[in-house]
Amino acid sequence: MAYILLYIDDIILTGSTDALRRSIMDLLGSEFAMKDLGPLNYFMGIAVNRHKGGLFLSQRKYAEEIIDRAGMSSCKPSFTPVDTKSKVSDTSGPLYEDPTLYCSLAGALQYLTFTIPNTSYVVQQVCLHMHAPREDHMHALKCIVRYIQGTIDYGLHLYPSSVTDLISYTDAD
Repeated sequence: MAYILLYIDDIILTGSTDALRRSIMDLLGSEFAMKDLGPLNYFMGIAVNRHKGGLFLSQRKYAEEIIDRAGMSSCKPSFTPVDTKSKVSDTSGPLYEDPTLYCSLAGALQYLTFTIPNTSYVVQQVCLHMHAPREDHMHALKCIVRYIQGTIDYGLHLYPSSVTDLISYTDAD
């Protein structure tokens, strides 16, 4: 069994045996100019660390960039991603002064959910307001950023599985 992940001109290839991986590399190499960069360490902002039982994926560097972009590098960390005392609606409060920054941060937080999936719901909630963000929405987004600051070393542990179903995802039109 082999897995091939493609993104533009970057390829991750892994296989059940080294011989299978080399065979696929040779086939691809006969058609395309390729360079083997060795074991995977970093891909699309995601650090990959091997441990005894599997892999640990994290986006610490990317999270730090988000925190800096939000101007919150010295913020007080939070251990919950949402302010449970406030309710946010589409029309609550004045419009946020920099909707481009809001959208940029919301999109960046959405990418961060790959390795911090427990933020998926709250990030989805701030993304609902990207068309007309308000001050209250930015406050909610900043709560998430403070949570990221407090949990910056969190990530996703992946372990081997015996499931052999083929699952494919694509974002092509």
